[in-house]
Amino acid sequence: MGCTGTVGGAGFCDHCGRLQAGTSVPGGGPQRPAAASRAMLRDSWTVAGLVSLPVLTFAPDRATTHLLRVPEEARFCGQGHPVGRSRAGRPGLDEGSCPRCRTRFSFLPGLRPGDVVADRYQVVRCLARGGQGWIYLARDGHQDDIEVALKGVLHANDEKALAAAVQERQFLNSLDHPNIVRSIDFATHDDPVAGPTGYIVMDYLDGMSLRRLLTAAKDPAQPDVSLPLDHILAYGHEILAALDYLHRRGLLYTDMKPDNVMRTADRIKVIDLGGVRRDDRGFAGLVGSPDFLVSLEELQTQGASARSDLFALGKTLAELFRHRTPGPDTPGAAHDALGVESFRRLVARATHLDWHRRFASAGEMSEQLLGVLREILSGGPDRQQPEPVSLFLPSARLLDAGLGLVPPLHTWIAEEDRAVWDDGRPSARLVALGLPVPRPDPDDPAAGELGTVEAPDPQSLLNKLATVVQTSVEVELSRCRAHLELADPRSAAAALAAAARILDVRADADWRLAWHRALLALTGDRIDEAARQFDAVYADIPGEIAPKLALGYCAERNGDAPVAARYYAAVWRRDAFQAGAAFGLARLRLGANDRAGAVAILDEVPALSRHHDTARIAAVRVLSSRLPGGLPTASELNHAVRRLATLHLDGGERHGEARDRLTAAIREVALDLVRSSADADAADLARGPLFGEPPTERGVRELLGRSYRALAQQAHHAEDHNVLIDRANAVRPRTRW
Repeated sequence: MGCTGTVGGAGFCDHCGRLQAGTSVPGGGPQRPAAASRAMLRDSWTVAGLVSLPVLTFAPDRATTHLLRVPEEARFCGQGHPVGRSRAGRPGLDEGSCPRCRTRFSFLPGLRPGDVVADRYQVVRCLARGGQGWIYLARDGHQDDIEVALKGVLHANDEKALAAAVQERQFLNSLDHPNIVRSIDFATHDDPVAGPTGYIVMDYLDGMSLRRLLTAAKDPAQPDVSLPLDHILAYGHEILAALDYLHRRGLLYTDMKPDNVMRTADRIKVIDLGGVRRDDRGFAGLVGSPDFLVSLEELQTQGASARSDLFALGKTLAELFRHRTPGPDTPGAAHDALGVESFRRLVARATHLDWHRRFASAGEMSEQLLGVLREILSGGPDRQQPEPVSLFLPSARLLDAGLGLVPPLHTWIAEEDRAVWDDGRPSARLVALGLPVPRPDPDDPAAGELGTVEAPDPQSLLNKLATVVQTSVEVELSRCRAHLELADPRSAAAALAAAARILDVRADADWRLAWHRALLALTGDRIDEAARQFDAVYADIPGEIAPKLALGYCAERNGDAPVAARYYAAVWRRDAFQAGAAFGLARLRLGANDRAGAVAILDEVPALSRHHDTARIAAVRVLSSRLPGGLPTASELNHAVRRLATLHLDGGERHGEARDRLTAAIREVALDLVRSSADADAADLARGPLFGEPPTERGVRELLGRSYRALAQQAHHAEDHNVLIDRANAVRPRTRW
């Protein structure tokens, strides 16, 4: 069912403002903006190279003046007294004089169709009521009657004050950004009630505000209008680009809300520049909406700032999220997906009540928003390319302790029970040392020196760090990691405490300290404490992969397989080069005796990954090992044999030590299998050099004995050689001589 509004002769719905299917834009009437016409030549436009948004065509806004009224709760005279309110069932006055101070007031548009402002702009009609004044559609008589918007923002009691105010607002004309409505002039007009009034002259935009868009999206009568989460994040990305542009120029926007962002055919535009002000940490005369403003206490202590702009954007994203609608093919946006949780944490940090805990810049917030967006869209075909790393350096270490390794020789020499399956879960210490390292802060005093430091081992690194004379947080964090490598947790903790002292009041808001506290807890096998610290990091940088990988491991160690799988899967869907997450998922599936599921995950490790060969070895071991649930089937063993033949082992040689060890491991399980009447018969094993021609128990015994003798040739000590020869003798078929 489509929109239930009435379609007029021009083909536009009078309810949602969208061009309806099967209709065309007529040739008559006001000229539509050229940008919208060009947009109609294609079906979509892309944000950040990630989200494809549909190109929309909107009806011209035909709002009429008599429908635009100032709400009673916003009606005050020039002296601040409430006026124009309804009483005893009688409607309030739109015009009159204040009964207390006799100041004249008017809540009707000051300009009427046909009025000319500054001998140039002829008013067509009133469009809307803004936070500071009325907004009008007008035609520029000096520019071929192109349509512009007049935004009334300033009133002054004398011309000299107005002239000073106009001069102060001229900086708006210098702004030029694709996501900010263009301010092209500043004009004045003498209002008969309000006195001299200033108007920002802006490009007239063909579209709808995000407020109107979310209203349409939550209307069940308009199923064709949607607001999925990936679109919300795309809008946020474009808004952040606009805010970053303003902030870098020492300006604040101050009045961010859904009403002040326009969705045009193929662009997001921040509109209503009436509240833009210099970033001087003051707040007198601040323009803003109560539901999107920071607290008065913050304004009094910190003043208006970039962080208060980002607070308002966080509130805006939260408002859009409350009215989101499902999007197609975005499983990461499902209500229980980790991407949704990451979005909530993004908003929570942007709107944190503590000024220090919020994003410090639009660029910082944009990095995390893009990470969350990638998570929402994860699982697509572009996973073959590694994701750009933001706040962490790439790590070459694989979080695996043996699943992807060829069994070492001591596996057959040791006395422990080799029937117990080792899924390769790494120790907490190995994980602490293998997780990605935070990128050094480029603003750190020692950043230049640290960028040149190279050391072959942690002790050499400590020796070099001792020569750095600057007081540096990054130096202390590097010391902390080096001491962890040397298994010296006390010195690591001392270095971390030194970093906290340098940061002083900023220490509690610095996620790097929480990250290193988590690493310190992991090396001590304090999993719950590490999980709390990693969760704090996730709250601060919700777009990053590293804390989710760490939280997946902590959940795995605590035996919470569903939570571990949720984190591992979110990382793995997002970046196929995070092989640690793949191995974690494989371990979880093995714990559920799901060999096929574990192999399927390992097979997803791309050929370009440094861990591709390791994953292929792991798949062979998964298919050919005894799990707690029992032996593999003959079909699984045969599959392992076929895979073994394709592995690149021993430098590419057809025979070698690694291939001999894997062959011995497979033959051991084959012997167990043919001796087990409950599982399979030797006839089910593939004929060939690994199991014999044809496979029989006697034949498998003979081949396994040969494997043990080949392993004995790898031994470096006589005692080890003898153990392996004894194994060969014990397994060989019995004979009479």
